[in-house]
Amino acid sequence: MDLGIAGKWALVCGASKGLGYGCAQALVREGVNVVINARNAEGLNQAATRLIAEGAAAMSAIGQKGASPQVLAVAADITTPEGRAAVFSVAGGPGRDFDIVITNAGGPPTGDFRDWNRDAWIKAVDANMLTPIELIQSTVDGMAARGFGRIVNITSSAVKAPIDILGLSNGARSGLTGFVAGVSRSKVAASGVTINNLLPGKFDTDRLAATVNAAASKAGKSVQEVRSAQQAQIPAGRYGTAEEFGAICAFLCSVQAGYMTGQNVLADGGAYPGTF
Repeated sequence: MDLGIAGKWALVCGASKGLGYGCAQALVREGVNVVINARNAEGLNQAATRLIAEGAAAMSAIGQKGASPQVLAVAADITTPEGRAAVFSVAGGPGRDFDIVITNAGGPPTGDFRDWNRDAWIKAVDANMLTPIELIQSTVDGMAARGFGRIVNITSSAVKAPIDILGLSNGARSGLTGFVAGVSRSKVAASGVTINNLLPGKFDTDRLAATVNAAASKAGKSVQEVRSAQQAQIPAGRYGTAEEFGAICAFLCSVQAGYMTGQNVLADGGAYPGTF
């Protein structure tokens, strides 16, 4: 399926690895120019090199040699005003005229809510609620004026089924979810702009590996034992991959998904047991 987004510009945050990389990978395969962002310059530049090759291969496969999408890397902390200014001013980029924005930030630490002070809450809300809102605020009106825009916020399945040790994430991401529910249904919806949230369950990423290692150490079990037990609780019988997560993201950015907005799209292998 041609998603109809070749030649457009996308900003993908947290794109040096994991789910963010998976989203950037899927977009460049569709011929989308991307500005990728993460804090680690070395990892981000390595990701950019791989994405350039991915884009060239995809375009060659469909007979569009020489039409490879651009990949620009901006190593900066997107949760700061300086970081956001850097992605909007990168040489060769679209400025603020992004057609697609994928917001993504690492989740806050796990723990007991009794141990979190005000600073911990502000940091979580700043990264996982206010930063996506700032990015939406900076780009949505331009999208509406041009008649096309796609914003996808990578949140968490914990928004739908909260996890007690993820209280910081539950709270901050739920705040973003409530905000998106309103703004996605504002006047921008009639201007060709959609805003959706993509909720990952357990995907085989570095972050999941870290949590599995911690759980194994705490329980006195092997990492493989914990992985097997977790996967047994998922109806699909496995963890998800970043590549298939990216494919879902790319579809939400497509022209075909123009009638989907304000939705919370759950990708968890069937782990959530509810009807709604």
